[in-house]
Amino acid sequence: MKVEFQDGQPVIDAAAIAPLLELDVSGFQDLMRSGRIRSTVERGEGADHGKFRLTFHSHFWRVRLTCGRNGTILTRTRVRLEAAKAALATTKNAG
Repeated sequence: MKVEFQDGQPVIDAAAIAPLLELDVSGFQDLMRSGRIRSTVERGEGADHGKFRLTFHSHFWRVRLTCGRNGTILTRTRVRLEAAKAALATTKNAG
């Protein structure tokens, strides 16, 4: 998995991210278009100049990729958001 750049913006294949969010590619793309998956880009400063971090937030997961200047992924974290899962279960049980 590697991040490419188009017009100075990082681009990554949906097929690389979707499974990390427990989604298929079309589901991931639909949720991105609807805004139910958010993404952020942070660019490093100082000692981290040239690095960047991509974060994808779904209802249940946060996936964060820290990348080098050339798009090589240096670290990847994947965190299950248990609070969101519990809140959803509570809402469903309340109905």
